[in-house]
Amino acid sequence: MWLWGISIVCEYWFALSWLLDQMPKLNPINRAADLAALREKFESKTPSNPTGRSDLPGLDVFISTADPYKEPPLVTANTLLSILATDYPVEKLFVYISDDGGALLTFEAMAEACAYAKVWVPFCRKHSIEPRNPEAYFTQKGDPTKGKKRPDFVKDRRWIKREYDEYKVRINDLPEAIKRRAKAMNAHERKIARETAAASSDAAPPPVKATWMADGTHWPGTWLDSAPDHGKGDHASIIQVMIKNPHHDVVYGDADDHAYLDFTNVDVRIPMFVYLSREKRPGYDHNKKAGAMNAMVRASAVLSNGPFMLNFDCDHYVYNCQAIREAMCYMLDRGGDRICYIQFPQRFEGIDPSDRYANHNTVFFDGNMRALDGLQGPMYVGTGCLFRRYAIYGFNPPRAVEYHGLVGQTRVPIDPHARSGDGIADELRPLSDHPDHEAPQRFGKSKMFIESIAVAEYQGRPLADHPSVRNGRPAGALLMPRPPLDAATVAEAVSVISCWYEDNTEWGLRVGWIYGSVTEDVVTGYRMHNRGWRSVYCITKRDAFRGTAPINLTDRLHQVLRWATGSVEIFFSKNNAMLASRRLMFLQRMSYINVGIYPFTSLFLIMYCLLPALSLFSGQFIVATLDPTFLCYLLLITVTLVLLCLLEVKWSGIGLEEWWRNEQFWVIGGTSAHLAAVLQGLLKVAAGIEISFTLTAKAAAEDDDDPFAELYLIKWTSLFIPPLAIIGINIIAMVVGVSRCVYAEIPQYSKLLGGGFFSFWVLAHYYPFAKGLMGRRGRTPTIVYVWAGLISITVSLLWITISPPDDRVSQSGIEV
Repeated sequence: MWLWGISIVCEYWFALSWLLDQMPKLNPINRAADLAALREKFESKTPSNPTGRSDLPGLDVFISTADPYKEPPLVTANTLLSILATDYPVEKLFVYISDDGGALLTFEAMAEACAYAKVWVPFCRKHSIEPRNPEAYFTQKGDPTKGKKRPDFVKDRRWIKREYDEYKVRINDLPEAIKRRAKAMNAHERKIARETAAASSDAAPPPVKATWMADGTHWPGTWLDSAPDHGKGDHASIIQVMIKNPHHDVVYGDADDHAYLDFTNVDVRIPMFVYLSREKRPGYDHNKKAGAMNAMVRASAVLSNGPFMLNFDCDHYVYNCQAIREAMCYMLDRGGDRICYIQFPQRFEGIDPSDRYANHNTVFFDGNMRALDGLQGPMYVGTGCLFRRYAIYGFNPPRAVEYHGLVGQTRVPIDPHARSGDGIADELRPLSDHPDHEAPQRFGKSKMFIESIAVAEYQGRPLADHPSVRNGRPAGALLMPRPPLDAATVAEAVSVISCWYEDNTEWGLRVGWIYGSVTEDVVTGYRMHNRGWRSVYCITKRDAFRGTAPINLTDRLHQVLRWATGSVEIFFSKNNAMLASRRLMFLQRMSYINVGIYPFTSLFLIMYCLLPALSLFSGQFIVATLDPTFLCYLLLITVTLVLLCLLEVKWSGIGLEEWWRNEQFWVIGGTSAHLAAVLQGLLKVAAGIEISFTLTAKAAAEDDDDPFAELYLIKWTSLFIPPLAIIGINIIAMVVGVSRCVYAEIPQYSKLLGGGFFSFWVLAHYYPFAKGLMGRRGRTPTIVYVWAGLISITVSLLWITISPPDDRVSQSGIEV
């Protein structure tokens, strides 16, 4: 009876979790963009655009990095090159990198990338190269000449490849080069100090161990040997415009411009690129990645003020140079002014062919996210997302709608400037009719930044080319050239990334990326949806962006732990979707509620994984007998779930193997990382213990013989304990159950069959976990099998001795 009670409690929770997962999938849709229509509307000769210049809005692209020793600078530099070479108007594209570690290594790697971009970007344009990440391009399999028609392609490619190899060597040598330079310059400084002290009677203070730039000056960021004002959490603001604003008109190359490459009739301009590192001082909460993103938002608003922003992690690069244009098709379409962001699916490379730990996460990206696109839009998942700047600033959307009724079946248009009377009035509160009275308290005291807000909103509007467009701009409004940057503008950008700028403002509270959670991406997207904005999921025919993911079991579990901990934080915060406004659709609310609840499933999942073992240990089954009624009920439920899974696999295009890998890792992560996340979240709520995570290393293990060498590394973590315990208990329980039947005078094979089958089903889900612990190619030492057998036999014999089998069998209520 007690086994039945535990199973019923777990089943009720799983049913609730299943409903929360399935309900948002009731309206899946597919989208397609028309790039030809975009070019015809914004880049063709018209009466308002007689020269055919691009009338597309500006785009600010953000790259975030924090530690060049965990995020290799070569990877970051190649990400930058892929963005600089993307197919978007050069004069409308502005690239920023936030180096939150303030490392000279990152700065000089970016300088090397800018130098190589002078030949790489025109080469990509001349020969229509894909992908435009040089490492990905030169290492891809297949014939590189396929589809190429220019007779000089082979010669150009050979020379570019040689230049790339030299560029890689220079970047790889940067760490040692910086150390050699610092050692030599510091030795020279000490020599000068000794000579000065010998010539003077006063004792001079010893010189500091500084880190030196190539021009012979001190690096203003983090030094190799930390010093006051030069530590990882203590350094000044840095902004360096590495590539200036390109000329407004197309600049074609000439045959004499380069000794080996002919860029005649090729646009040789390169988009503007800015390196920045925000100020950090002890005593300030810098809010990790969210704080770095907000610093880039403010600096870019002052320097370029693109009405749209696209953010990347440093290991994600542009794989499809047309992807940004496809996103603009949705943003600039009729009704696009109500879209806050365009989320692209995350695609990964470098994953083992079997995808042992479900790193591709296709069930989520091709199933759940695509289904949400039919509601209010997909969630924001951290990278590969194109934002409307105006929405990030915390403004309400035009033509907002509230959903009334039990399931939000009634749409009620509301006045976007009306104040809400419910408990979330502060979240939905718009700017006052006189923004100058309120803007400094909300956005800070930078007048230049505040003036840029209205400009960004206007430039991000769709064209007013149809009576149905209510909030448009005239055609040709964005044809004027941008003024060049001056010293005052750069100085203002430096001031807005200082650590004190956000004091007494709403940055991180209602404006920009939201603070207070390790999953700031989900919270930021939720806040915009909660104000009534919509989002779009843009799945391109060719992958838009690609990145890397941790294939090591330990790193993968720690990644899942961080996500799950953020979900627990959301559940216990005001960002819980149960407290959302009426501007959030009912099914969208269900999806966000599921985000906060899913880690708690681990508590019931662990009990469920132990139920078969308890059944075998006790000699009882979940039900009294395996009668036909129970078996038919079980078969009906199983067939129904299988059919639903097949339906989901069919419409989403997910492979059965991918679906099964996702199920396996759901059990592995649910009984390890999710459980730890629940405990950490409860500790934070109950005791105020803050949660900190280390940066996931982006570098893979270097092994020329095996590109997946990192997959076989075994790095012990406490997250292994619950799965190991479940595996061990189920194995021992199966041995005990077999022993019970062997030694019993009247064996009860039905109970052994029931408990054994479900124990085997649990162990089947843990197969990738067990394989990961076996190391390279499953070469488990023989002694492991020997000890496992001895322990199983010993435990089973002890169990039979302590609890001998009951020979009484119940038949029709009569004990025999």
